[in-house]
Amino acid sequence: MSGKPPARDGVSPSCIALPPGDWPTVLAFLQQRFGHVCADDWRQRMQRGEVLDAQGLTLAPGAGYRPHAKLFYYRSLPAEQPVPFKEQILFQDELLVAVDKPHFLPVTPGGRYLQETLLVRLKRRLGLDELQPLHRLDRETAGLVLFSVRPDSRDAYHALFREREVSKCYEAIAPWRDDLSWPMTRSSRLAEGESFMRMQEVPGEPNAHTRISPLERQGGLARYRLEPATGQRHQLRVHMCALGLPIVNDQIYPVHQPELAENDYSRPLQLLARTLAFTDPVSGQVRRFESGLSLRF
Repeated sequence: MSGKPPARDGVSPSCIALPPGDWPTVLAFLQQRFGHVCADDWRQRMQRGEVLDAQGLTLAPGAGYRPHAKLFYYRSLPAEQPVPFKEQILFQDELLVAVDKPHFLPVTPGGRYLQETLLVRLKRRLGLDELQPLHRLDRETAGLVLFSVRPDSRDAYHALFREREVSKCYEAIAPWRDDLSWPMTRSSRLAEGESFMRMQEVPGEPNAHTRISPLERQGGLARYRLEPATGQRHQLRVHMCALGLPIVNDQIYPVHQPELAENDYSRPLQLLARTLAFTDPVSGQVRRFESGLSLRF
């Protein structure tokens, strides 16, 4: 076998280059390297054929440790809580797949999410083991996510996002303020805050820019168009909060609230990735994708 083993049930294997060391077995190494996973769990996974060598051959629990060898393993989790919302494929050709991601569904595996992620769902549904997202959305955010089908063209699409040549437009529901002038551009410097996964505005040269325009108003709330010129983590949520306009149902900004229970889907963040537009670096054609989802007041 050459390259990475194939995906199983939509999950591609992870790879480790084994470091120098005197572990007697691969099992002993895995137990120490991943201390949060017990030895019995690793033993069962090896017996199920979920740990492979560089040739794609199954490694038994007693397999000897070989420094500098390559190891593949398939991540597994206990039974996951299903996310009861379905993704919608908006477009597919030989290069790209455009998908509407529902609220609460992560884009890629991580933490307690594996099968219940957009990437794994799509790999299973489409049978495309090489599928990869070209950008990310927070689990709480709904809307457009673009995927690359072919590895040989992926770098060209990544360059578009890296060089900010993709026009992105979001929508959000947030409070209305009569004392602000529209449209406006919020520019500030964002840096990691003191609490986990929280960003904050800090003094210094701006590294985040968002153009904000109201689209409609209903009572004390309004629907806004948000056009980020940069891609800092939580940029839209921080900028809206800094203006005194925290996005409806935001659990992090302005004040961190206890995380919603795993099966509580009653308060989706009212933030939507509405459109993506760019000139395709492979075909040269102008591409524009629009979400079919909508927000609610």
